[in-house]
Amino acid sequence: MIGMVLAAGASRRLRPDTDTLPKALLPVLGPTTILDIVLRNLAEVGLSEVVIVVGYAAEVVADRVPALERASGLAIELVRNDRAEEWNNAYSLWLAREHFARGVLLSNGDTVHPASVEKTLLAAAARAGDASRLIIAIDDVKQLGDEEMKVVLDGSGLMRRITKMMDPADAHGEYMGVTLIEPGAAAGLAGALEVTWRRDPGLYYEDGFAEFAGRGGEVHAAPIGAVEWVEVDDHADLRRARQIADRC
Repeated sequence: MIGMVLAAGASRRLRPDTDTLPKALLPVLGPTTILDIVLRNLAEVGLSEVVIVVGYAAEVVADRVPALERASGLAIELVRNDRAEEWNNAYSLWLAREHFARGVLLSNGDTVHPASVEKTLLAAAARAGDASRLIIAIDDVKQLGDEEMKVVLDGSGLMRRITKMMDPADAHGEYMGVTLIEPGAAAGLAGALEVTWRRDPGLYYEDGFAEFAGRGGEVHAAPIGAVEWVEVDDHADLRRARQIADRC
């Protein structure tokens, strides 16, 4: 299994901080960046290789790869998305599809969270045994609002809907940007993502997850419990990330 990080977006809501940096490289604890924390989490659960999908300010990430490898102990490969400033992240994830068959622990490059989230996903996969599915981490504790990526589950814990465009009262929790892609799901997920971005390149990879489920693929949910974490979309989120980073 390998790690994978999506870090291609332009992050316009965080300007001027992101005028020259991708948001994954914003510092949150002294010189420690969001990406440093994500990579540390992946190393902590025993991974040795990571693919990072880059786009906006890709050269800045490329220049830092040697230092990131030394700090994390991970071998890093970059996948470039030259349309990252025009298209959304369904296309970014699809670009890395050749790696899915190895099994992937995927993390968004803008979430500050502890490694307990990755450990929860790996434990869920171990309990269930081999399968061809996705396992998504959800927060079913926090109060939801309009901006969150909300998830509806069926009685057996399978994802039936994932979207921001939902009444929070109807959701079982928030998808928090970390997923385990099992090797057997590789072809199905790649196909679902391609259909998604070709239908509308402005769609999210979560729309690809919905397409995968609609085609009969299994998307299981693993609740992360009462965990401090934040998805960094704007300056208020960045301030929150800097408050909790020393506890992640």
